[in-house]
Amino acid sequence: MIRQDTKEPIVAIATATGRGSIGVIRVSGKNLNQFYTQLTDGHPIRPRYASHLPIRDIDGSLIDEAIVIFFQGPHSYTGEDVVEIQGHGGPAVSQLLLQRCLSIGYNIGLRLAQPGEFTLRAFLNDKIDLAQAEAVSDMIEASSNAAAKAAAASMSGVFSKEVKKLSDQVLQIRTLVEATLDFPEEEIDFIEKYEVKARLNTINAQLSQTLAISKQSSALKDGLKVVLAGEPNVGKSSLLNSICSQEIAIVTDIAGTTRDRIRESLVIDGVPVIITDTAGLRDTEDAIEAIGIKRTWQAIAEADLVLDIVDARDPRSFLKNWLHRPELANKSIVTVFNKCDLLEGLGNRINKDSGFLAVSAKIGYGLNELKQAILTKAGRQLGEVSPWLGRQRHVQALEQAISHLQAAIEHAQYNDQVLDLVAEELRLTHHELGSITGEVTAEDLLGEIFSNFCIGK
Repeated sequence: MIRQDTKEPIVAIATATGRGSIGVIRVSGKNLNQFYTQLTDGHPIRPRYASHLPIRDIDGSLIDEAIVIFFQGPHSYTGEDVVEIQGHGGPAVSQLLLQRCLSIGYNIGLRLAQPGEFTLRAFLNDKIDLAQAEAVSDMIEASSNAAAKAAAASMSGVFSKEVKKLSDQVLQIRTLVEATLDFPEEEIDFIEKYEVKARLNTINAQLSQTLAISKQSSALKDGLKVVLAGEPNVGKSSLLNSICSQEIAIVTDIAGTTRDRIRESLVIDGVPVIITDTAGLRDTEDAIEAIGIKRTWQAIAEADLVLDIVDARDPRSFLKNWLHRPELANKSIVTVFNKCDLLEGLGNRINKDSGFLAVSAKIGYGLNELKQAILTKAGRQLGEVSPWLGRQRHVQALEQAISHLQAAIEHAQYNDQVLDLVAEELRLTHHELGSITGEVTAEDLLGEIFSNFCIGK
């Protein structure tokens, strides 16, 4: 759990571990004027100006010549006074500068920062909201250009503004409903007069669109989980190797060669994708193979998209016989006819409008179309840029908000007879939206979010 005491000044090395041309030490706290003066041997403070200064140890020996910048609160990243020291990037030099800061700041209680504590203070001091704070971490961890751009948009407040707009609309109706409950003697047909049903339906449509974008953009951060499934010996492992352009899985003509899940990560048009090859699905008395098949169903349950791999010479979809299984409930499935190189005219015999895909892992036929289908099924057309970067936490909050809003819409069908139920569901909707930006936030949630940050950020 992150320490919540913001009275103590904090310090950390803000650059990555290892050698580099520059090493940055960051200090944040209230009233750091005295700390700055002692660190720089009395150099006068000039906020937001870079000064090239010697940094000396307690015995007067030179530690480094560094660039020192003083940011006076509240005009800083954290909203407090911030001192940034940019020295040479060797690990030993950075440690010496850090220790010097700790010795100078001993009397004011300066301590080492915990992971994410600088950004936590920025949030607590209203410099950024919670969604923007999470985007800082997402920006650092971005594994593709698309993810970095989407994280930058979230960091600038694009997603937060969208959520705030929806939250304000809910609050307006909620305020009217609760005011009507407080003054029942007015006997106003509230639902009809203020067009509550139409307004709630409009908000519901906007929320659903925001949820859809957040779901598709969350794949930019976590990676789109794609599972190759089907009967044994239909070419799942060969297809994995072809898509990833390397020999990852063992391929033989022996059915049941793959006994366990094999995962590989790649980036398709800027979208990180995690592809999992699985054991073939069939009835078996082999105890080891049965364990592999059980893990196949687990992978299917966790997947964003399931590729139902079928031998084109015997085009029977195995998975369609198992749609009753809970692992396949509401699951996006694409049927892929593999081994089309063994057919005359490759995949021309397969109807292009059928929704099926014809490929050949052996000669690479149809792989580009398959990759495009993966992105399209993920809700993202090629070349499209996500307007923000969603997280699973955001998706869950939006789903809950929609659930409560739809309950409010249902209660509103009874006109003014159940206004108290409408008011309660709107309160819960407003609460879920507020949890995204941090207007309503439990302390343990903050600890969970910021503990995943790197130290110094």
